[in-house]
Amino acid sequence: MEAGKSKFRKKKLGSYPYVSVVFSITLALFAIGVFGTLVIYSKELERTVRENVKIQVYLKNQLSKEQINKIQSRLKSSYFVSKTASEGAILFVSKESAAKEFIRETGEDFKKFLGENPLRDAYLVRIDPAYHDKASLAKIKKDTEKLDGVFQVYYVENVIESINENVTKIGLVLMGLVALLLVTVVLLINNTVRLALFSQRFIIRSMQLVGAKKWFIQRPFLFQAMWHGALAGLIACLLLYLLVSFTTQRIEDLNLIQNTSRLYLLGGSLLILGMVVAVTSTYRAVAKYLRLSLDELF
Repeated sequence: MEAGKSKFRKKKLGSYPYVSVVFSITLALFAIGVFGTLVIYSKELERTVRENVKIQVYLKNQLSKEQINKIQSRLKSSYFVSKTASEGAILFVSKESAAKEFIRETGEDFKKFLGENPLRDAYLVRIDPAYHDKASLAKIKKDTEKLDGVFQVYYVENVIESINENVTKIGLVLMGLVALLLVTVVLLINNTVRLALFSQRFIIRSMQLVGAKKWFIQRPFLFQAMWHGALAGLIACLLLYLLVSFTTQRIEDLNLIQNTSRLYLLGGSLLILGMVVAVTSTYRAVAKYLRLSLDELF
């Protein structure tokens, strides 16, 4: 009896068309990986853009050094200042340095015909992303202008509103595409595995006839599916790594918004997804053939 079971198991495993299964799963996982990478880069781009949302706090003229430092201390302790900015959340720009920058960019020395520097000392303050909505920014502007020594607070309102709208739209579109792709991939892998196991239905029935238990029949299929899913996941991760490396070499600015830890997490997710979907699809396919009658197998 055991010899018969071993014979059928070897025949089953040896005739399993694993190349087409691995190829299909690899392509499906790679497609998910590409969209997942786009989502990661879009989120990092959003974070970078939001970190650079600033208000310009212009100071009154003739302030002492002590008064300027006091304003800076008040700004640092404000609730709306970004705590996650990669650079300093508050930057002081003197009117002299602002004038030099303006002259450098435009090539025109306005001080020659005005006779003085009309610019003001200012602080550039990065705003926490939690306060990027219109109402919060208006409140920040109103509260900051009440500080002693502050002349005016300015920010580009239309640009910030545009950022909020576009980020929301892009996020919804990408997440919708990823969800649709996930469903499509699961169905594709499921159908591929079922077709691959179709030729094994008579071997499954023969093993039942010699007294093999369901788990004994399913086990080698499931183990094989797990390894095939893992192999497909590894190949998909390798292809994704090559794609990301090639793209970042051609577009160097992508390094500025690359999140390596999230890309590694995506790779691990692809590996697990490949195994889970392959094993689940194989389990369902084998269970189906175990339930079919002899007439239905034909």
